[in-house]
Amino acid sequence: MATGSPITETDPSDEVLLAQICKGSRESLGILFGRYARLVRGVAFRILRDRCEADDLLQEVFLFINRTSDVFDNTKSSARSWIVQMTYHRAIDRRRHLQSRHFYTQVDLDGATEIPDPRSEGLGAKTFAGGLAGNPTIQGLLDTLTQDQRNTLSLHFYEGYTFAEIAVKLDQSLGNIRNHYYRGLEKLRKQMFPGKSPGRDGHGRK
Repeated sequence: MATGSPITETDPSDEVLLAQICKGSRESLGILFGRYARLVRGVAFRILRDRCEADDLLQEVFLFINRTSDVFDNTKSSARSWIVQMTYHRAIDRRRHLQSRHFYTQVDLDGATEIPDPRSEGLGAKTFAGGLAGNPTIQGLLDTLTQDQRNTLSLHFYEGYTFAEIAVKLDQSLGNIRNHYYRGLEKLRKQMFPGKSPGRDGHGRK
């Protein structure tokens, strides 16, 4: 993946920029960010498979560069290789953390027509809410969720709020909201399709 603006012969090298960042140059950090933000985000997204997480990691990587650019050793690697390797390792660590929190739990609700998305064409939030209220089976399923899970699913499906908007509305972190959403959907899926495990096909294979 390409980086940012093309580098001309008169531009300072990446190694020079890192040396200047060590001395507190915010301008040099900005130039380096412009060169590598797209590349860093691309690596992060390929590993994390989530745009918000990739954006967060992008900021984290450049904050790390700003704090610890003095550890870079140009006798061992180029600045570009150092940045890419650092991004890769931090993204892998983040992915492991997210996996431990079940962030990547696959929720298969295929055929679950009882829970339509109100944002789809021709279906409004009132219609969706009315369908749930008139269906005692679905209402019973919703009663099995925690309050945070119900609130998150309600705001997302009923009113079309994004995860970020729900986080602000409920005064919780974005990570918590994602957790409520995926755990809530997974709980509903297990209730509706008890014989089907996440991440497996119809024959029970992964």
